[in-house]
Amino acid sequence: MALYGRGARRWTLTERGREGLSRDETHLRIGPSQVEWTGTQLVFHIDEVGMPIPRRVRGTVRVTPESAPASPFVLDAAGGHRWFPFGPRAHIEVAMREPDLDWSGAGYLDGNAGDVPLERSFVEWDWSRADLDRGAAVLYDATRRDGTKLAIAARFAEDGSIEAFEPPPRVALATTGWRIDRATRSAAGAAPRVVETLEDTPFYARSVVSAEWLGQRVTAMHESLSLDRFDARWVQMLLPFRMPRVRR
Repeated sequence: MALYGRGARRWTLTERGREGLSRDETHLRIGPSQVEWTGTQLVFHIDEVGMPIPRRVRGTVRVTPESAPASPFVLDAAGGHRWFPFGPRAHIEVAMREPDLDWSGAGYLDGNAGDVPLERSFVEWDWSRADLDRGAAVLYDATRRDGTKLAIAARFAEDGSIEAFEPPPRVALATTGWRIDRATRSAAGAAPRVVETLEDTPFYARSVVSAEWLGQRVTAMHESLSLDRFDARWVQMLLPFRMPRVRR
């Protein structure tokens, strides 16, 4: 879990072993945290310790998807990686005890699954998602290891239908402090900009960007990922400081 805000920044991503896992059709427990599907909501019960500064992260997050596409998007020619936009538009309710905060509003829910490590299939990617006046849109650009390109531009309507649209021109954004390249797409003549950088790491950046899609000025959540940098030995040696590994 990642929380951003004055006095409430938290990051927790603990890798756990087989002993810490249990699941059935509606529940998934990993260590002291779990998620359950109620039939209409995905409810996260979070009980973790943040890193690299050890601070408790406890609370509940409820995500109610407004619609759910029926099938995943395949990201590579071999079909080894799939992207599932489970809730392109959703309502979210956050009630945290540690830190003490709560809010509700627009949300988003997706997931990725793969049969081989990401760094084996991709060099880099940029992804972004934004609410539209009616529905939501996602842009997904990736460079694969075989040199081919992935370019997804999908509009998700309020009724759950999906429509591909012509992606606007690709535009470079300012690099991060760790010199990770960032790029997005925006209509010709409507320059995009980075509103805020939320995560700046040696291989990954999460940002808020402003751009123009489908005739609308949007504020999008954006991520850039360098798999070459991720696979570098010095980066792998840094990961345990942010992603500790425990058996239970």
